[in-house]
Amino acid sequence: MAAAPDAGWQQTLRRAWTRRGTLAWLLWPLSVPLGLLARGRRALYRWGLLRVERVPAPVIVVGNVVAGGSGKTPVVMALVQHLQARGLRPGVVSRGFGRSTADCREVHPDSLPSQVGDEPALLARRCAVPVFVARRRADAARALLARYPDTRVILCDDGLQHLALHRDIEVCVFNDDGAGNGFLLPAGPLREPWPRGATDLVLYPEGARPALAAGTQAFALRRALADEALRADGSRVALAGLRGQPLQAVAAIARPEAFFAMLRARGLTLAGTEALPDHDDFDSWHRPPGNDFPLICTEKDAVKLWRTHPDALAVPLALALAPGFFDAFDARLDARLSSPGMSSREP
Repeated sequence: MAAAPDAGWQQTLRRAWTRRGTLAWLLWPLSVPLGLLARGRRALYRWGLLRVERVPAPVIVVGNVVAGGSGKTPVVMALVQHLQARGLRPGVVSRGFGRSTADCREVHPDSLPSQVGDEPALLARRCAVPVFVARRRADAARALLARYPDTRVILCDDGLQHLALHRDIEVCVFNDDGAGNGFLLPAGPLREPWPRGATDLVLYPEGARPALAAGTQAFALRRALADEALRADGSRVALAGLRGQPLQAVAAIARPEAFFAMLRARGLTLAGTEALPDHDDFDSWHRPPGNDFPLICTEKDAVKLWRTHPDALAVPLALALAPGFFDAFDARLDARLSSPGMSSREP
């Protein structure tokens, strides 16, 4: 198995983040300034000393409070599909992490991930909705609404800590580790103190329910691989049909080991696995010498990998959300839609 050069220390940190052991306590003093900064920054927005920008449409922010990935983008996709089923026209904005550009631009299904970010590229390809990226998410939202004025709802992929953009609903997504040991970075996985009072809805894997502030509603989710893999041309291959043949798996996500484990759990044989840094552009990646096994990857990686390896098979992630989540989401959204521009939410 090949891994990214920094995988060793990342794994050590992640192990330390699961409990309040020696390493976590040694790092704890370094986390104190982050906590003070997060609380102070939130207070500046609450007091009006830093400006919160509003756009003329309800904004739903889907984000997380932990480092290392939590599966936000599949949740955004699920919300897009839900809103479309309701007859509401959603649009998506993002900063476009890791892109080489710095302007505000629309993302098209054929946009280069290097110029717009891999997750926005995936959203534009999969969801058939307007997607815009900008350093300032409010700029992306305004550009989207100007270009597509019939958009009813703005979804912000990531940005829970981006308090400059007013939001009407916050959805916080957790991974299998929950809030970990409860410490802030680098002593723990948290980007800001938790529980977080401003959060409306929380999604968490079964068995990893985090502590909650009053008024926060939490729902379990289950992540699983879809039954079919996708080819670059849009055709599909049943995962069950891949059993019994050796495969080469590659992943450039925050938790590649989890993806490899899910493939094995579906009965697939992995002759080799390779973990690359999260959001890697695959520009310098080459198939291992002498390895001509079918290539399998995540859907997010495929939007980059297909440019040079169009034979790669991408396995989407399927979400199962607990009953009641969309009812709770709709209740909050309908209250905003019925009173445009209203919200007394504080950062």
